[in-house]
Amino acid sequence: LDMPFLLLAMMLLGIGLIMLLSASFPNAQASANLGNDPLYFIKRQAVFAVIGVGLMLWVSKINYERFRGLARLGLWMSLILLFLVLIPGPKANGRLLAISANGAARWLGIPNTSLTFQPSDLAKLGLIVFFAESISKKREKMKDLKEGFLYHIGILLVMVAMTALEPHFSGAILIAGIGAAMLVVGGIHWGWIAAGVSAVGLGTYLLAFTDVVENFFKAIDYNASRIAVWKDPFGGDLAFRRDAAWQTIQGLYAIGSGGLLGVGLGNSRQKYLFLPEEHNDYIFSIWCEEMGMVGAVVLMALFALLIIRGFWLALHARDRFGTLLIVGIMSLMAFQVFFNIGVVTGFLPPTGISLPFFSYGGTALMITLGEMGMVLSVSRQITAPKAE
Repeated sequence: LDMPFLLLAMMLLGIGLIMLLSASFPNAQASANLGNDPLYFIKRQAVFAVIGVGLMLWVSKINYERFRGLARLGLWMSLILLFLVLIPGPKANGRLLAISANGAARWLGIPNTSLTFQPSDLAKLGLIVFFAESISKKREKMKDLKEGFLYHIGILLVMVAMTALEPHFSGAILIAGIGAAMLVVGGIHWGWIAAGVSAVGLGTYLLAFTDVVENFFKAIDYNASRIAVWKDPFGGDLAFRRDAAWQTIQGLYAIGSGGLLGVGLGNSRQKYLFLPEEHNDYIFSIWCEEMGMVGAVVLMALFALLIIRGFWLALHARDRFGTLLIVGIMSLMAFQVFFNIGVVTGFLPPTGISLPFFSYGGTALMITLGEMGMVLSVSRQITAPKAE
């Protein structure tokens, strides 16, 4: 095993559990639906963490070449699960099987329990394994328009579209980012890379300097206010600041209240029912309040070290499949961390992206630890001679 990578992952997991306990106990204690149990969230997350660590160590012992055989099965299972979420039905959310939360129907599982999961989380992993296997096999054909670019971009667009229809735009963005990163590393023609960069630049311009994106969200009746909140959360009338912009404003108050060194672990004030999702998407705000700017820099440095170490392992992987597998997993980690921190600091428009190892969500934590196990599996063979 690559010990630096393993230790960094375990360190982030340990810090994340401590922070989840600190951030979640006021909410849990105040909720009659949760039995007024202050340890409700941490007890469940700890169970999934223990199972996840076991899963990580087990996966790390598997020869990663075996994952090749699961590539197509994983892709088809991902597409089937995404389709199950979209099946129309008589429920209030208009879906037959999907479970709703916060205005979106993107979960499957048992309602009103912790036994739920987002198919998009599994779809990301399914896409990574399939692209790693397919791109490594088509190494000499990746610059070809039909077999290299159109084949892979077609699969990617189908998965992105199905995720966006839930609606889950943040998940769709993550899937698109993972696919794009793997295609670039896989060696597609530079012209398509230039076209992709231009498209991202145009999208950024439309988002930041025009109302095109905001009007699009209004047209599809999906959280158009998020763009207005991002542009100026303190603007508008009092109703706007107490409704649409409330979470963003309270998150910024939490970050600002931390100052340089923070108010101390466990001493956050914003977590006392002022900041919504304080134990989930906005847990980084509570971290900043309690640990200050210094703590925020340390945490970002730990994530950066984990990601950099992962890409170092990718560079030294025994073959192209191992390289692409790690590139996909670490690109997902990098995008999640960047988008989550970007959202809570007001750098990016509000989206529903969790912070790996920190945000509450047992299934997501297990998947993340399983992905870390796949990276460790590749790391076991980096000392072997590289395959031609």
